[in-house]
Amino acid sequence: MALCACALLLTACSFDFAATTPATAATATPIDLSAIADAEYQLLAEIYERASPAVVSIEAQRTGDKAAAETARRGAGFVYDQLGHIITNAHLVNDADAIGVTLGKGLALEATLVGADSFSDVAIVKISAPAERLQPLRIGESASIKVGQRAIAIGNPFGLNSSMTAGIVSGIGRTLPSAELIGSGNFAYDNPAIIQIDAPLYPGSSGGPLLDSRGLVFGMTTANQSLTGESAGIGFAVPADTMRRVIPDLLAAGWVDYAWMGISVMREAGGYGVAGLSAALDLPTERGVLLRGVTAGSPAHLAGLRGGSRLVDVRGKPVCAGGDLIVAIDGIHFDNLDALMAYLVQDKRPGDEVRLLVIRERRTMEMSLQLASRPASDAAPTLGCDTTS
Repeated sequence: MALCACALLLTACSFDFAATTPATAATATPIDLSAIADAEYQLLAEIYERASPAVVSIEAQRTGDKAAAETARRGAGFVYDQLGHIITNAHLVNDADAIGVTLGKGLALEATLVGADSFSDVAIVKISAPAERLQPLRIGESASIKVGQRAIAIGNPFGLNSSMTAGIVSGIGRTLPSAELIGSGNFAYDNPAIIQIDAPLYPGSSGGPLLDSRGLVFGMTTANQSLTGESAGIGFAVPADTMRRVIPDLLAAGWVDYAWMGISVMREAGGYGVAGLSAALDLPTERGVLLRGVTAGSPAHLAGLRGGSRLVDVRGKPVCAGGDLIVAIDGIHFDNLDALMAYLVQDKRPGDEVRLLVIRERRTMEMSLQLASRPASDAAPTLGCDTTS
């Protein structure tokens, strides 16, 4: 009886929902939620379809290597033009006795080294292939990239050719110690304006293109930071503006002649840039580059720039104080050393004359300086705190 009562109650309480629903609801076009959700993946698929034929596999072998076929350096590269020029990382092909390039559809070819630049970690190799087999990628610009924009990497992780990963730009204006990447010794210039991404990078990803949402190359993957050697979501790429600067020199001469001032400064890490030191050292600004020393006989020395004169304890660490503070070059103000270095690397050449805006002991002055070519070694002494610390 109880079940019958419940059944009667449910029947009595039921409504004809169809009868009470507005007539317009039956004719409304539903939103295709799946199409919206798939839009990003369709974009990635289209970019991959257009870009992947330009991505190649690089294998560099060295005479005397044990089990050379297994210990050869492997990575990626991408087609630059239909003359057969391939862009890749210098650390992949430096000192190689044989370089192999495999195109997207499996055509394996021998390559010759056109030029390599250890500082930027950019190299060019050349293959002989029919023009119709070569689909170049277009190198865009990197000056306007922003944190948060899409970053698409194509490479050959673990030998898995033309694999794509995607993420975002997670940092800009990083620096990498270029000589340590190449393994060429202790004398190193930092590679500025490096792009940080969270797209996973693995062994074999180096040298591959980093693409934006239009399929333009805005960087070239070069390294990842990890305690285990696996991807930890911190990858780095050489910016397109640096590539655009060095590629013409590599094609013409096989090497790159960089502008040089001859200054040494405090490392920016750990808050020891001008912004982090301004209060402790009573600096008149939070922007610029504080000189620790100048190289004897360098353009900076000849122009009259001065390094620091005393060591000051700041948060338990010795900091060089009393040096000139460069706040602008050619009317362009710089927040830190990386921005200044990027300007010199990407926009200036040896022999160019620049105008410096300098603060010395709270007095502002202008100075002229003629840039020189970078020296091959750091044999010259540095004048400033370096001589006493």
